[in-house]
Amino acid sequence: MSDLTMTIGGEAAAVEAVFDVLDPATNEVCGQAPDCTAEQLDAAMSAAAAAVPSWSSDAEARASALRRAGEAVEEAEEDLARILVSEQGKPLADAHLELKGAAGRLRFAADLRLQPEVLQDDEQALAVLHRRPLGVIAAISPWNAPLIISMAKVAPALAAGNTVVLKPSPYTPLSTLRLGELLRDVLPPGVLSVVSGRDGALGAAMTKHSVPRMVDFTGSIRTGKLVAESAAGDLKRVAVELGGNDPAIALQDADPGELAERVFWGAFANCGQVCVAIKRLYVPQDRYADWLDALRAVAEAVPVGAGMEEGVRLGPLNNAPQADHVERLVDDALDHGATAVAGGARLDRPGNFFAPTIIAGAADGVAIVDDEQFGPALPVIPYDSLDAAVRAANATHYGLGGSVWGSDAENAAEVAARLECGTSWVNTHKVLAAHIPFVGTKWSGYGGNSGIDGFHEFTASQVLYTQR
Repeated sequence: MSDLTMTIGGEAAAVEAVFDVLDPATNEVCGQAPDCTAEQLDAAMSAAAAAVPSWSSDAEARASALRRAGEAVEEAEEDLARILVSEQGKPLADAHLELKGAAGRLRFAADLRLQPEVLQDDEQALAVLHRRPLGVIAAISPWNAPLIISMAKVAPALAAGNTVVLKPSPYTPLSTLRLGELLRDVLPPGVLSVVSGRDGALGAAMTKHSVPRMVDFTGSIRTGKLVAESAAGDLKRVAVELGGNDPAIALQDADPGELAERVFWGAFANCGQVCVAIKRLYVPQDRYADWLDALRAVAEAVPVGAGMEEGVRLGPLNNAPQADHVERLVDDALDHGATAVAGGARLDRPGNFFAPTIIAGAADGVAIVDDEQFGPALPVIPYDSLDAAVRAANATHYGLGGSVWGSDAENAAEVAARLECGTSWVNTHKVLAAHIPFVGTKWSGYGGNSGIDGFHEFTASQVLYTQR
């Protein structure tokens, strides 16, 4: 798949150099992507800036275009899903779910409107708050769910009247480039440009570029800090979602026989490569063995394989560095006396496959508990008191999500409210929706792009005050 092109100003950009994209199921080349030049980035930014006045002037035209964009994604779902599997590795069924979510984000954004808010209306004055588009948005997406995360950024930004220059990860650029090609005939020229680069240099150039007024980034804490630092020089708006080390707490009345499979998929969906997946599970000491047995049974029964194989539920890790990272954390835990009650090692086959792993005996202070593994390995940690479990859950720089599990939902909700995170679920995990804000606290980031709050992130406030 080497004929994909970047979209700049509504047209295909010339391909001057390319880089290889690897299939994580084989680590063989599955396609090539263009390597954006500095001149091409300037052209994309200029086209985006030129498109702002017209695009921002007609909300109904924006809504119509976004609906057509959603339809275009739906019509191309099969094609896009297969490209996504080839470069990301997830099972085909999961790729289809991601495409449905991406289309849904566009449809949801089509119904968003910037409504004026009357702050004062009396004999003295009329004061009305208006929200205006910022201008050009630089959007930088990760490799774990490239299409839905990209549309979670692009759709509300466009709905608010901004234009967007979008850059996918160099590990998964192909499906996003193809999406950009599909939308050339749907969106006016310059409204959405899609550029790709072989490394982090392109993202850094976008962040530093003088044209964008906001950077919306999803990725690692290390890179997110660099984005925030770079954007500060130009006082750009920044929204950064930087991953999490989400805790889940099983209460005494949580039945592992009933809940283990749901907890498992809260941790292992997309091979654990979800920023808001369960990354550590705290369970009562006297139910510890029951939880380990129940989770092991689920882990050992899950079909693992290449995303296009029939019946596969878990694919490979997306890239070799991430597979190495997960292996290091698991090996470190085992070196510190932990036990893998399921999995514990790579699978003996080509690609970046790692067996679904349940870790017993890893306490706080061990890297796989303290750090984000972002892979198919879950440490299960016993607790003697609920207060101790909550303290351990909160004793981290991360603050993206968390969950509490128990048969008494009201009691579980009271415990969930004590977790220091942007979203705290009860008897479920990682449930995300376009209409619900999704934000982090602490080092998991700030800003967001879901719900009305996320929509407003892409705007600047202006008060119109009329003296009477």
